[in-house]
Amino acid sequence: MKVWDKKNIINDKGETVEAILPFVISASRSTDIPAFYSRWFMNRLEKGYITWINPFNRKEQYVSFEETKIIVFWTKNPKPIIPHLKELDKRGIKFYFQYTLNDYVKENLEPNVPKLDTRIETFINLSNQIGKEKVIWRFDPLILSSSITIDNLISKIKNIGNQIYQHTEKLVFSFADIELYKKVKSNLSKTNESYREFTQSEIDEFSEKIVYLNKSWKLSLSTCAEKVDLEKFSIKHNRCIDDELIYKIGKDDPKILDWLGLSNPMLSLFDNDYSSNIKLKDKGQRKACGCIVSKDIGMYNTCNHLCTYCYANYSENIVKQNLKKHDVNKQSII
Repeated sequence: MKVWDKKNIINDKGETVEAILPFVISASRSTDIPAFYSRWFMNRLEKGYITWINPFNRKEQYVSFEETKIIVFWTKNPKPIIPHLKELDKRGIKFYFQYTLNDYVKENLEPNVPKLDTRIETFINLSNQIGKEKVIWRFDPLILSSSITIDNLISKIKNIGNQIYQHTEKLVFSFADIELYKKVKSNLSKTNESYREFTQSEIDEFSEKIVYLNKSWKLSLSTCAEKVDLEKFSIKHNRCIDDELIYKIGKDDPKILDWLGLSNPMLSLFDNDYSSNIKLKDKGQRKACGCIVSKDIGMYNTCNHLCTYCYANYSENIVKQNLKKHDVNKQSII
């Protein structure tokens, strides 16, 4: 796995500190930066660095944007950051979006996301502005209950997909992990529903139905960080931080081609084939995760969507306290 270079920088206090220089930034698996921290992010991009706080030992790490060429945004509401995307273009930074567009409105599992119609409209507007290959649709996670059946999920996905399939190239989904995360299990147990994970037979049933539904859409179908092999349904294992997509959107930049390990960048400009570089795999993620290496700059307990199934928020009260502390001029989110 590639290791980020380091250099000394001057922080806002005038101190000389050591910072890492990641080539790829993940913004973020831990919180929704586009939805809640767009102004902070753009301000820190102008400053040239952020401070990331390790959630386990609370140690600070300085992260410089000096060598950053790729940013992957994870969001359920990218609307606040859309006006700033031209600034990224000016800086020569390539980017794409992992856009989670679910329909758990009736179940109230995502209490603070915008209305479904608004999220669909934003998806289409974003795609029209930056290109459909840069907006990946996620319906994530898939979860079952006494009222949510497989057919019910398929109906929800169909409703959204019929409206946006022309504005994306890929649908990514995952099956909810409830037993793995104690806080998720606890939060779901407090609802009026009896939520549960998929069985293997239910995974197969869902896969058959989503493939049939996709016949008219012709999207690429992938699972996120799932051990289960669904190749028999032509459903692939996804790389959310994806070197193939980075190649596709960044092959006009010799620095990106060199970082991807292409021996002859000039020839690659005329070559549409790219094989994933195993040396780029992010060993810090779960074994089933296919992502390449990146630096995530988010923080737990800072996302105000307050999704019931989320593993990144421990407490609604802590989230509210952190939001009160937030200042767009600070080095870190909180």
